[in-house]
Amino acid sequence: MTDDPPRKRMVKLPTGGQEGGRGKPARLKTAKQRTPSQQAWLERQVNDPFSAKARALGYRSRAAFKITEIDDRFHFLKPGARVVDLGLAPGGWTQIAILRGVTNIVGVDLLPVDPLPPAQILQMDFTDPACGPKLMELLGGAPDVVLSDMAPNTVGHRETDHLRIVGLIEAAIAFALEVLRPGGTFVAKSFQGGGSDQLIAGLKRHFTEVKNVKPKASRQDSSEVFLVATGFKGR
Repeated sequence: MTDDPPRKRMVKLPTGGQEGGRGKPARLKTAKQRTPSQQAWLERQVNDPFSAKARALGYRSRAAFKITEIDDRFHFLKPGARVVDLGLAPGGWTQIAILRGVTNIVGVDLLPVDPLPPAQILQMDFTDPACGPKLMELLGGAPDVVLSDMAPNTVGHRETDHLRIVGLIEAAIAFALEVLRPGGTFVAKSFQGGGSDQLIAGLKRHFTEVKNVKPKASRQDSSEVFLVATGFKGR
């Protein structure tokens, strides 16, 4: 590998969030402290057009483009809406909500998150029974939108990891059903595979429309999809 100046190995910024307009993929020098999987992940981040555009626009993460595309289709992030963001770190979804006029938004994550005013942020375990009431106290009323980009820490055992994923989605759904105002919207990251049909069937009992959405910013080799449930029927 030639020792080109770093600027020559930079990825050409995409236009409009599309896959075109990319330069030659950059390869990073292998660091002894990185595992092969970490090395591959880092190279993918450097070469990913959405990650590059997120950095150029000052977004917290490439996930900002996912919620942007979803909201462009369903139009739930609007001025005056009350929003809860579950698993908000590093803040890409909350950032887009604020840019779209949302001023009453609360979020929670296990990880620390740099301030995103006017959002109110809790560093807490969402599954802690005390978390939900604290979020509602900060929000000051029933939310119009509950967002969940939560994902559990994986242990490398497929069945166990799948159960953890489904468990978090079910917890997010239970919370949304308890607090959403009638007509509200629920959006959650999910994964294709066993259990998704049951989750969708359950949501359809409580919402007028439920869709499985795969945004362009979601990598094609990922099983990641998003459940979008609109028109909450109320309790």
